[in-house]
Amino acid sequence: MAARRLRLALLDSIGRDIRACLERDPAARSALEVIVAYPGFHARQFHRVGHALWNLNIPVLPRFVSHIGRWLTGIEIHPAAVIGEGLFIDHGMGVVIGETTIIGDDCTLYQGVTLGGVSTKRTKRHPTLGNRIVVGAGAQLLGSITLGDDVKVGAGSVVIESVPSNATVIGVPGRIVAIHNPVEGTIERLPDPISDAVSRLQRALEDLTARVNAIDPNASEPDAALAEIEALLGRISEETPSSG
Repeated sequence: MAARRLRLALLDSIGRDIRACLERDPAARSALEVIVAYPGFHARQFHRVGHALWNLNIPVLPRFVSHIGRWLTGIEIHPAAVIGEGLFIDHGMGVVIGETTIIGDDCTLYQGVTLGGVSTKRTKRHPTLGNRIVVGAGAQLLGSITLGDDVKVGAGSVVIESVPSNATVIGVPGRIVAIHNPVEGTIERLPDPISDAVSRLQRALEDLTARVNAIDPNASEPDAALAEIEALLGRISEETPSSG
């Protein structure tokens, strides 16, 4: 009876993995497509086997199972990592999940994400993620930090400090730019010094351009140096979300 309940629980958990793909990836068309063509789903199932062997204190074999999963999917998950229900790894190539990582339920990781350590000691050295966290492509979460529930991490961010629940984090190093209030349904935008500095530079450039045009009415465009600065600020502005 206990074995039957265990099998049913396992099948239900695998079914939740499939539903996670179908619910969070609009490109997913069917459960069969997820089962045969989603490396994130495959990596999760390899981890199930490796984690079970790890908990039985079997030497070497859990790491070998993890290595085979990495070779087939491009996703490396240490067999000791603790993963909750409904994990969705989209695309997945280059994802690394370290040994002491803990991931809650219904989390989403995109390609190139690293949940890594910064210590060489045999201790808790990898991140702990709450529930319903979304980590953008190429983001790096480093060290024994904790992310609360419903956190969003922007693509390419490097997070080295703990983050409270309902926060949005971007940048290198990661900084909190907004906090969502789930009760009131509002979003509080926090001051972003980088975005503010770019805005000030843009206003200064506009003022300088206006002064040049006032001195020389025939100058319809700023000179080459000003044009280059304006183009650079434009690119920075596109990459830096507004704090307003």
